[in-house]
Amino acid sequence: MQDLGNKVIWITGASSGIGEALAYAFAEHNTKLVLSARREEELIRVKNNCKKALEVMVLPLDLTQSGSFVEKTQQVINHFGQIDILVNNGGISQRSLTKDTVLDVDRKIMEVNFFGAVAMTKAVLPEMLKRQLGLIVNISSIVGKVGVPLRSAYSASKHAIHGFFDAARAELWSDGIRVLNVCPGFIRTEVSRNALTADGSKHNKMDEATDQGISAEECANQIIKAIQKEKDEVIIAGKREKQAVFLKRFFPNSLNKRLRTLKVT
Repeated sequence: MQDLGNKVIWITGASSGIGEALAYAFAEHNTKLVLSARREEELIRVKNNCKKALEVMVLPLDLTQSGSFVEKTQQVINHFGQIDILVNNGGISQRSLTKDTVLDVDRKIMEVNFFGAVAMTKAVLPEMLKRQLGLIVNISSIVGKVGVPLRSAYSASKHAIHGFFDAARAELWSDGIRVLNVCPGFIRTEVSRNALTADGSKHNKMDEATDQGISAEECANQIIKAIQKEKDEVIIAGKREKQAVFLKRFFPNSLNKRLRTLKVT
């Protein structure tokens, strides 16, 4: 069981949802935290609630501005001396039909969810390679395995996460760097309210399935357990979502027929 005490952990998307819950959960293990997101005032609020963390650094960051990531990484290294765990959590969802969605929305979702995670990882990797030690945690999704209606670009971005980081895991294991892909199902966060619609505006609605999902706190606890057990992948979801993953692998035609009539919001 890996001990998280005194580890330097950098979390993107730390101002709300799973990222915020992870900050609190990691803090309970006496870690040193770097909290990043666009909203500095929210990061400060989260910092103030991380009572047991040894130290918390607030570092505002926009995942669409990848040119700043190397400089941000150097700030972390200058402050803490190292980065033990990078959690690529920041992202944005979607609630729109493929035929209605303007291409700029598809591009934005890919830029934030996929290229943001890739650029963050490439910024941090040289430090991890130098020490021959590190962990990269990617918060993907069940839709990274099963594409569902109203989430075409979002699903594409999460599928891309799996392809890229599965390959990276195989390449980096001999350098002492591990990769964990996390696949949450419906988690009770603001993800649906903040999701982009066809024209790029916010959905501004709480999905029923999201509202009835697993709590962000429980999700964070399961992620930490997966880290401690040194897993490569973990699915955090309800029975129906796990069943969909099973069907996708072994009975794809059956799943495809179900998805045609699936009621989603």
